[in-house]
Amino acid sequence: MIERTAGLLLHPTSLPGPFGIGDLGPMAYRWVDTLAAMKQSWWQILPLGPTGFGDSPYQSYSAFAGSVLLLSPEKLIEFGLLPKDFAPPHAFDPHRVDFDLVTPFKLAMLRQAWEQFRAGHSIVPQSEFDAYCQREAGWLDDYALFMSIRTELSGSSLGIWPKELRTRQPEALAAMEQKLAAEILQQKFGQFLFDQQWTRLREYAASKQIRLIGDIPIFVSADSADVWANPSQFLLDEDGHPTVVAGVPPDYFSEDGQHWGNPLYNWPAMAADGYRWWIARVRAALRQVDLIRFDHFRGFVQAWNIPAGETTARNGAWVDGPGRVLFDAISSAVGGLPLLAEDLGLITPDVIALRQELGLPGMRVLQFMLGEPDNFYQPHNYDPNTACYTGTHDNDTSAGWYALLSDKERYELAEYVGHKVTNPARELIRMAWGSVAALAIAPLQDVFALGSEARMNVPGQPSGNWQWRFRSEQFNAEIIKWMAQITARYARVMEPADSQLP
Repeated sequence: MIERTAGLLLHPTSLPGPFGIGDLGPMAYRWVDTLAAMKQSWWQILPLGPTGFGDSPYQSYSAFAGSVLLLSPEKLIEFGLLPKDFAPPHAFDPHRVDFDLVTPFKLAMLRQAWEQFRAGHSIVPQSEFDAYCQREAGWLDDYALFMSIRTELSGSSLGIWPKELRTRQPEALAAMEQKLAAEILQQKFGQFLFDQQWTRLREYAASKQIRLIGDIPIFVSADSADVWANPSQFLLDEDGHPTVVAGVPPDYFSEDGQHWGNPLYNWPAMAADGYRWWIARVRAALRQVDLIRFDHFRGFVQAWNIPAGETTARNGAWVDGPGRVLFDAISSAVGGLPLLAEDLGLITPDVIALRQELGLPGMRVLQFMLGEPDNFYQPHNYDPNTACYTGTHDNDTSAGWYALLSDKERYELAEYVGHKVTNPARELIRMAWGSVAALAIAPLQDVFALGSEARMNVPGQPSGNWQWRFRSEQFNAEIIKWMAQITARYARVMEPADSQLP
């Protein structure tokens, strides 16, 4: 079980800085220092991959790659890959990420860095790049080719590629590899730089006793190198199109259910090769983080399979997943299960049983706590092997949530905490930190007690998400002191230890 600790949820894109999006540069290191000053033990992030549809980190072009939008210009300057006077062509909004402006800027920056590297104007040795490409070839070769073809086809998604490319006909791929050789190398170079910058940041976090919680979405995007390079691992037709897609059935909140559109796994095929792809995915994640949140844990027991032609999630069926055998294979391969199970929503007894058999902590969100005393989101019902959150990236901020409560619900919350609620965000943080849950996490927005304007994501909303950024001046001595005090008060300060990365 996780030792009694606490941490904060903040995706790197939300960090401040002058380049339009948070990155892995100086502000990330300053953020680590601030976490340490607040006596936190964990920094939780969202998936780090290159974002696809809706700029969502949960719709990535790869389960293995990193987003080059997170590359730090300052760090590239340090390594001689950009001129010392490098600057953006225009000022960016400091409050929100404008992906339409940031993406071309960062891609142009990467091209400039690549040209510097090719010309030999960098202190980064060619041998390090070559060694990286060799070490990561298992996924990197396919990813670099996938992204290069996608660029060549003006950003066309995989589903509308020419059939000979979509289905990986050898002659077509060989022609593209020859034609796009320079672009393929640049794609690999971007991943090399991401690996270098992230590894150094993680090492710095470890030196400050800050561990990292990452995130593995159960499903991958239909428009991804994973589906393209591993068609036998997914339920696809002979043309490479999904036959069924993921979602959840209709419920109280949605009469049509949720139609996610992600392809589903061919679990028998995965079992036949010992869950090779999943083991590689977890291994890659554990090179970046210390603990992995497994999104939609329920899907490993049963997933809602929707025929590909359906436009809603009404017509589908629950289909059994691999259950424990997958996790046993992962545990045997990586030496344990440093996992956190996202078991939110309507969870059946067999899902609870699997999580408990595996000894994985589950998640409880305080914004779901209102209701009868047997509501297991209320802290008095927690099992210690639990991660308690004030809210997640999919929730409103705690202040925004409270603003929309009815008078009856506000009274109920006040009755539970024992007094009138004047700062709902701090009340939920105190409740989480004071609970028996081994791990307590709050989004940074709740530390600042921000309203709905700071919400990270609205599920079902196709655009306008993942944009929030904080500003350095929002931190002050009182906030840092309060977080440090409450973390110490509720015995969540991790004992100092020699930090070692796997």
